[in-house]
Amino acid sequence: MDTTSLIFFSITVFVAGFALAFWIRTRLTSGKIQAAEDEARKITERAQKEAGTIRKEAKLHAKDQLYQMKVDFENETKEIRSELKDLQRRLLKKEENIDRKSEQFERRDASISRKEQQIFDKERWLHKQEEKYKALIENQKIQLEKLSGLTADGARELLIKAMENEARFEGAKLIKRIENESREQADREAKKIISTAIQRYSGDYVTEKTVSVVNLPSDEMKGRIIGREGRNIRALEAATGIDLIIDDTPEAVILSGFNPVRREVARLSLERLINDGRIHPARIEETVKKVSQELDAEIRETGEQAAFDLGVHGIHPELIRHIGKLKFRTSYGQNVLRHSAEVGFLCGIMTAELGLNVKQAKRVGLLHDIGKAIDHEVEGPHALIGADLAKKYGESPRIVHGISAHHEDIQPASVLAVLLQAADTLSGARPGARREILETYVKRLEELEKISNSFSGVSKSYAIQAGRELRIIVESEKVSDAEAVLLSRDIAKKIEESMSYPGQIRVTVIRETRAVEYAK
Repeated sequence: MDTTSLIFFSITVFVAGFALAFWIRTRLTSGKIQAAEDEARKITERAQKEAGTIRKEAKLHAKDQLYQMKVDFENETKEIRSELKDLQRRLLKKEENIDRKSEQFERRDASISRKEQQIFDKERWLHKQEEKYKALIENQKIQLEKLSGLTADGARELLIKAMENEARFEGAKLIKRIENESREQADREAKKIISTAIQRYSGDYVTEKTVSVVNLPSDEMKGRIIGREGRNIRALEAATGIDLIIDDTPEAVILSGFNPVRREVARLSLERLINDGRIHPARIEETVKKVSQELDAEIRETGEQAAFDLGVHGIHPELIRHIGKLKFRTSYGQNVLRHSAEVGFLCGIMTAELGLNVKQAKRVGLLHDIGKAIDHEVEGPHALIGADLAKKYGESPRIVHGISAHHEDIQPASVLAVLLQAADTLSGARPGARREILETYVKRLEELEKISNSFSGVSKSYAIQAGRELRIIVESEKVSDAEAVLLSRDIAKKIEESMSYPGQIRVTVIRETRAVEYAK
């Protein structure tokens, strides 16, 4: 077989194989397609059956929901209808009430209109009556002026005076009532605080003399004290600055001087010289110098002890020294240092009752009379002198103000200053705390009675309780109960303006009406 035939055969075989393969593939593909179509048809049929089932279930579910919504809607509709019916009933009731009130308002309006008309008619009638009465009053006024001989101005003055008296009487009653109420309340609180302060503090009731007296073993000692040509007494007076009074007083020498410290130096020096027996100018100077040094140390210790007893710290050393000097100073026979310590304790107790600063109160109480330590050297009231001294040595403004205001040389502007005044008065006013010279005491009593007798309506007056109370008996025909209140205030005010006295004076006005009849 040649090459061409071989090629042709090969091509034929190839074409035949290819055709066979194509046919086999076509048959296989047709079978798969048929199977896929059958499977697709089965799936479509199942899907149509499931879709039908789902559609039926959806219709049933929709019907159930529609039924439930219908039931809910009907229920809500019933409730709304019920509420609307209730609302309608309430609206009907309110409408009825409004109608009734409208009728009432109309009736009331008609009544008010009638009353307005009546008032208008009455006003016109009153206006006519007023004009009529004015004319009658004018006629009466003219007739009264003719009968009484007084003009309208004179009568007006009498009427004004009568009204003034009546207003004064009413004012006196009002003042009395307000004073009684205020006094009762204030007395309760003040008595409570003061009684607590007194109960918690116990002080001595000892008075001291203001003149130093040195007792002598015999009258012969007077000559030795005077010395030859008076050289001893002159040396003693020059060294101490104190006057020695040697008179007919048996076995005694009186020391007189304004400075209490110097007077104490003179007393101690003279006593030592008398005990020693050697009295001459050189010995006198030596003794006075030694006593002055000892007394200066004692003064400082005394001031420190007083501050320690009160619990007051940080006081300037110079103020401590001045406090110690108060041991030798007296006021109305009362030792000023003891008085200052007592005022400090009382002021501290009352301050504690009020819940204020106790240390500050004790401090101002101890220092309040510090001016008396140097008032014989500086002019002016001891309160202001003491305030300047305290300010100089660094005390606080509240302390300085309290010291300067405790005798009202300036007006007190703090609670501390007022409490200091109360404690100072309480310490000085206690029975036995102070004494007075008999002449001054009698003169003060006479002055009190003279002042009270100078007022109109006073029948008798008596100064009692050592001049701390003034009792006044008035004539009941001339002074009423209300006027008695004003009289007591006027007398107390005049006493404050014209007299100087320790503590306070109580003015009591007594008015009584007596009815006397005799059985025969």
